[in-house]
Amino acid sequence: MRRRARPSQARTILSSVVAHEAPQVGGVTGVRRQATSSDEQVCHPGRSAQLRSSRVRPHDRRLEHPTTIQHRICQSDPEAPVRTQTKASLGVGSVLVAALLVVALLAGRGGGDTPTAQPDADESSAIVRSNSHVLGEEGSSEVTFVEFLDFECEACGAAYPIVEKLREDYAGQVTFVARYFPLPGHFNAERAARAVESSARQGQYEAMYQKMYETQSEWGEQQKPMDDLFRGYAEDLGLDMEQYDADYASEDVLERVRQDVSDGEDLGITGTPTFYVNDELFQPTSVEDFNAVLDEALGE
Repeated sequence: MRRRARPSQARTILSSVVAHEAPQVGGVTGVRRQATSSDEQVCHPGRSAQLRSSRVRPHDRRLEHPTTIQHRICQSDPEAPVRTQTKASLGVGSVLVAALLVVALLAGRGGGDTPTAQPDADESSAIVRSNSHVLGEEGSSEVTFVEFLDFECEACGAAYPIVEKLREDYAGQVTFVARYFPLPGHFNAERAARAVESSARQGQYEAMYQKMYETQSEWGEQQKPMDDLFRGYAEDLGLDMEQYDADYASEDVLERVRQDVSDGEDLGITGTPTFYVNDELFQPTSVEDFNAVLDEALGE
């Protein structure tokens, strides 16, 4: 039986976190987008909006005092202040975040409603491909939880312990998939993705995936290449460094990252983290909504 957090275990300190959106400019090797008229929009530090979910229904297992997830809608001005402090709170026997995540705005954003139609076959294949990375073991059900992420994104870093807790709660039932979506405004995001993919070539995807989030404060927002630091992580994992170096510099690894980015763009994704549950875009309003949507998908 899965262990769920009780209200006393889920005390959190609310703080706004940034919804990192992709600036429509270049700046990251191999992952570039063309500028659009939306480049004039900026992040408004004082303007926060509550994310709404079209899928989450009242659920008898929700905490008595749901923790609201808020975000600042950060648009495409790379000069705008987009960082906010986040804090973490540890529950008894589990890791729960106190800084809360944000989700990217929907495909066709700009005030549009959440799409409710089922995706067609092309969209479904763009959400999960045969070579997409699965965290841990595949679940026994057909329920799949997908995250498009950027290892340098603070909001993704805040979401990381939530996803790890979900993996613990739904181990053996739900399949968790991670997709690369490095944002052009993050100097080392694409490099981090290449380091993770290079590690995956030696069976160490998850170890490097975790390492990137656990060390994000050491290299995030650095405006200089962190290749050597990432190489040091690979050495710590005991990888064959000759193979790692070759993979890290290879077009094959870069194209693998680009494929995820291309799929995300085809789906209309412009920010991270972006979640899908069973091919449907999922926008949580609280940490508890993650359990609710997965339980609903599992028919519980």
